[in-house]
Amino acid sequence: MHSDFPPLAFVDIETTGGSAGRDRITEVGIVEVDGSHVRRWSQLIHPGRPIPAFIQKLTGIDDAMVADQPPFEAVAAEILDRLRGKLFVAHNARFDYGFLRAEFKACGIAWQAPVLCTVQLSRRLFPSQARHNLDTLIATHNLQMPARHRALADADALAQFWQVLHTRFDAATLASAVNALSARPAVPPQLDAEHIDRLPETPGVYVFYDTQRQPLYIGKSKNLRSRVLAHFSAALSQPKEMRLSQQVADIDWVETEGEIGALLLEAQWVKSKQPSMNVQLRRQRDLHAWQLDDPSALLTPLVPRLVNGPDIALGVQDNLFGPFRSRREALQLLETLASTQGLCRGVLGLEKLAPGRPCFAHQIRQCAGACVGSQPLAQHNLALLTALTRHKVQRWPHAGPIGLREGRDLHVLHDWRYLGTAKSDEEVAELLESGHTAFDFDTYKILSKALAKARAGQIVRLGKNS
Repeated sequence: MHSDFPPLAFVDIETTGGSAGRDRITEVGIVEVDGSHVRRWSQLIHPGRPIPAFIQKLTGIDDAMVADQPPFEAVAAEILDRLRGKLFVAHNARFDYGFLRAEFKACGIAWQAPVLCTVQLSRRLFPSQARHNLDTLIATHNLQMPARHRALADADALAQFWQVLHTRFDAATLASAVNALSARPAVPPQLDAEHIDRLPETPGVYVFYDTQRQPLYIGKSKNLRSRVLAHFSAALSQPKEMRLSQQVADIDWVETEGEIGALLLEAQWVKSKQPSMNVQLRRQRDLHAWQLDDPSALLTPLVPRLVNGPDIALGVQDNLFGPFRSRREALQLLETLASTQGLCRGVLGLEKLAPGRPCFAHQIRQCAGACVGSQPLAQHNLALLTALTRHKVQRWPHAGPIGLREGRDLHVLHDWRYLGTAKSDEEVAELLESGHTAFDFDTYKILSKALAKARAGQIVRLGKNS
């Protein structure tokens, strides 16, 4: 082996399942490398529960094999001794590291170590390679593998991969990659580092809390771990992120199947939890919209009417344009359209016209003259309709509620309202029976884009008895 690197522990574990909070370890394999000294060690472990049949088939470890083996707490001290002072190296390292941290914690042992993930290392050093799972590494680099999915054999494969890297790259290149990937992220001092270790690299929504458990900030990401760490990395250069890092004391998160679920949940949480540092997606008080009573009547002036509150039925009412978060925002749009399209502010109702007199904009050559008859009214109306088209509130395109599939989730929707996310027919029925939520502008924007991009089979028609 190579003495230019710190002591290494190549680790693999087998478990009863994929959740560190629910499942248990059945086997640990460790290959310790310190300079030229190599030690291999493995231990079967009684998990304290039956091993699922599919796990038995995958690993070859069955209930009979672990029946007389020690529980984790009986070997915790030895495992800790073998890992102490070493760089923890594993494939999909957060899985192995998370399980071991959970097992140690259950024994009353606070353990942490610098971590190097060989998936990330492979991606960094072989960027053109399409896949980086262990089977691919074994095949690509001709690693010797006597017993796949047994802990010591998998750990030994990682040690072999490490040797291969030394034949392919110079020491400086390899050291640079290792240092970059194994450096522990900067974490606010008042935040338990365990939260960072547990963060998944999956889509979802996260909440930062202060010391009083009041929500500070809510965000979403396709990769929760990298997004949260980006907040703390940016604290040195961005005042807002610095303020956030100084206050955050706890983190919660919920994993989602994809980006749509994350967007919907983020919009919902921001409005319900009201975090102090979220500027966007805040609770809307009274939406406004422009309405045209009869857009087909092109020979009479089309005068947009501003509606809000009980007069507005967004998503189910025709000829609505917007919506807008305030009257001022709505008026600003109409003013902008008048200026850019040469429309008459008098005809639009934005300016009071004296009989037979042109509007002010016409006097400075910014109005095409609908106010004095030099522009045909039909032409003015058509220009207004064309300009408003991109702001039209789309009518709900379905006869009733639908489900939008995303992975294993079904987002239940009706009239542009998000009723919730279901994983079963029973949950769908409960959401449909729960009734409508209020129209939400941010949800409307998310869903209008998502439904426009939906693939065949992704939309499911629902009824009250689904």
